[in-house]
Amino acid sequence: MTTRDDSPQTTKRHLFFALWLSSVLLLFGRSSAADLKDSTLWGAAGTNAHGGTTISEKRDSASSAFQSTKCAGVYAGHLQGICTDERDAIYWSWTDTLVKTEAHGRVLKQVKVAKHHGDLCFHDGKVFVAVNLGQFNLPAGHEDSWVFVYDADTLAELARHRVPEVVHGAGGIGYHDGKFIVVGGLPVGVKENYLYEYDTKFAFQQRHVLASGYTLMGIQTAAFANGAWWFGCYGVPAVLLRADPRFQLTGRWQFDAALGIVGVADGRFLIGQNSFARSGGYEGRAALARPDAEKGLVFEP
Repeated sequence: MTTRDDSPQTTKRHLFFALWLSSVLLLFGRSSAADLKDSTLWGAAGTNAHGGTTISEKRDSASSAFQSTKCAGVYAGHLQGICTDERDAIYWSWTDTLVKTEAHGRVLKQVKVAKHHGDLCFHDGKVFVAVNLGQFNLPAGHEDSWVFVYDADTLAELARHRVPEVVHGAGGIGYHDGKFIVVGGLPVGVKENYLYEYDTKFAFQQRHVLASGYTLMGIQTAAFANGAWWFGCYGVPAVLLRADPRFQLTGRWQFDAALGIVGVADGRFLIGQNSFARSGGYEGRAALARPDAEKGLVFEP
């Protein structure tokens, strides 16, 4: 016959084991519920052979955390562009200030930078910003075009790359499929825009001509999303351009994405906006938009 051990040491061991087992079961239950929710949202294509979530599904799930939000603070320069880290942070370029916020707009990092920092993009743990230290929208020789690179966590500057091919002033940048596309200014009356392609080391590859017609001061923002390139332009009204991966124009609409555009989950976009603050300077916002066959993009309520 066995005897029961009710010593204090044994009781503590049993209690510890019970607490440990409860924690494991609770964690498993939460993980299973999250996997089930993601599978319902994204469909069978988002599951692996064992019924778990794929890497791309987890990235989309993280991106779905992005909603319309306001950037905390007031800034001297106007908003030039936005991007995300595809997880939980938004980056805002304010002409002479670079800001990192959480998804809901609380400032995490802020650094002063050279004027004129333009649009920006995220890739491989870094933030890339199109910078012009010269003049815009003039014939070649008046610009001083660069791409500045920052650590996405700390906003510490990591590198500067000269991009002299962007002869009317570098103002925007996007990344896709191993290449950066830099865009920028345009002299008055030019009936097309120019897209400058660089590899990941910023060796110049080629210039693409976008048959867009004239857009005021060229192209301000660039992003690749939903299988296409999207470009925001100034104008009254502002102009949104879309091109296929071969840079053939596939759409032109009256929509303002000239202060920032980046793709997030569910095929939606965050669009940069700013307004004058009562105290002086600018306040910023990222607003959710979705594709529309007739209007290009439309803002969500």
